[in-house]
Amino acid sequence: MKENPYHQEQEEIKELLKRYQNLRNGHSNSFLEEESFEKIIDYFDETEDMHQAVEAAELAIEQYPYSSVLLIKKADLMIATRKYHDALQVLEQAELLDSADINLYILKTDAYLALDQQEKAVTLLENALQHFDGDERIELLFELADVYDDYEEFDKIFDCLKLILEQDPNNQEALYKICFWTDFTGRNEECIRLHQKIIDDYPYNELAWFNLAAAYQGLKLYEKSIDAYKYAIAIDEKFDYAYRNMGDAYIRLRKFKDAIEALEKVIELSRPEDVIYEAIGHCYDKLNNYAQARFYYRKASHLNTEDSKLYYKIACTYLNEGQWNQAVKQLESALNIHPDQPEYNLAMGECRMQMGNYKDAIQYFSNVVRIRPRNISSWKALIRCLYNAGYYDEALEQVKAAIHVTGNKPIFTFYLSAVYLALGKPKEGLLQLEKAMSTAPKMLRKMIELNPAILQYQPVVDLIARYKKSRLL
Repeated sequence: MKENPYHQEQEEIKELLKRYQNLRNGHSNSFLEEESFEKIIDYFDETEDMHQAVEAAELAIEQYPYSSVLLIKKADLMIATRKYHDALQVLEQAELLDSADINLYILKTDAYLALDQQEKAVTLLENALQHFDGDERIELLFELADVYDDYEEFDKIFDCLKLILEQDPNNQEALYKICFWTDFTGRNEECIRLHQKIIDDYPYNELAWFNLAAAYQGLKLYEKSIDAYKYAIAIDEKFDYAYRNMGDAYIRLRKFKDAIEALEKVIELSRPEDVIYEAIGHCYDKLNNYAQARFYYRKASHLNTEDSKLYYKIACTYLNEGQWNQAVKQLESALNIHPDQPEYNLAMGECRMQMGNYKDAIQYFSNVVRIRPRNISSWKALIRCLYNAGYYDEALEQVKAAIHVTGNKPIFTFYLSAVYLALGKPKEGLLQLEKAMSTAPKMLRKMIELNPAILQYQPVVDLIARYKKSRLL
């Protein structure tokens, strides 16, 4: 029966440690090879005994003063213990012995970054790139990309990843990263050209198809992006992120049934997420299938109970169906989380008004006006509620306030006319109507929506007819 490799390794390290202790204690005939010292240093490093690791490295260098590998290991330990200047000095010694070791440049970079000397790190790596090729050059390019990230030179990160992919088109790490940085930097056209070249050479690279699709999506070329996502899925039918992004592209094209199909595939392939359930709910909402929309919004809210927006969206489906009581329950949940959200107050005001509870409705609409004093819709809702409730004096005050705050918007001149007429002041009402008609005649319908019966008042009909005759309408 073969001995367990792990057990063999343990026995070997025990023997090495015993010999190492003998050497430390000055026992005669004690000797360790350079490779054995490396294993001992690694052992102490892995067991997080940094003091012993440093001691072992120093003793090793005494035995092998011309070993660049041991010097690099010592420098690595110094960086781990935050002795950055000492580490750089040791690395300078190692470089004199072997300047072709890539670890020299990676460790120097780490030290420079820790000392907040990004410029030195960049210069070092850019120069080093001229002396390395193959996998080592790719490793340095990744290192340089990380430095640029720390330095917030985001376009240069894209450049590094592009160089990597030009050398190694199937490098998965670079393919994953460049997708993010393309979106971040907006360099979609370059990304498209790069990935079209990769696909020409490697047509079954699903990540390249995905990145191509994402770049098209970034340019709002949704049809092209969907085609590319379909290729990615054809190569890897379990590519959930491709289905996810394709669902978004279909939504942008208002192809909601196709979007639902793609997003349901995401649920099938990955763990449940509130954003996916919410997106499916949105699609059903747009298809006027409010019951199904609610079903998915609720699934989303179960996964994210603190997202007030989901309760609001459920409420809106009930509003669309005229189920005011059910809408109120959902809006109460939303307002408990975010009481000053204007949309929630506006919707609650609408519900209360439709239920005939005008006092509460006025309070909610007043909240919206307080939160968004320059918003026209807020004032319109409040004035409409006051008018419908028959509170004409208060409506008059609020119309005047709205005219002042919003800068004489014509809609409020029409509302002012309606309120004056409701107060039994036909002269003032007709004067305001004439003023409104002279500035924005097409907005007359807003006044009629407020009170259709106003067209039964002959002077109003005559005034409107006069403007029609003069072709202002």
